[in-house]
Amino acid sequence: MFDNLRDDAASNQFYEEEQSASLPPATGSEPFFAPNGSKRILGMTGVQRFVIAFMFFMAVCLIGGMALLVTGKIGF
Repeated sequence: MFDNLRDDAASNQFYEEEQSASLPPATGSEPFFAPNGSKRILGMTGVQRFVIAFMFFMAVCLIGGMALLVTGKIGF
């Protein structure tokens, strides 16, 4: 099963074919984060990214507070 593993890894033929088929040709004038020229990152507007970041921040605060309560570092 693993006899030709090094040969397969060295050839990279399948990976190169798969990568070239899935990516459109780059023109060099398009920004990295938005292929259509807009200022969107991951397809979200600035407000949407802020809401996601705020929700993540609140989740981290809540989990940290619960961990402090469970370990007895703070109490009521």
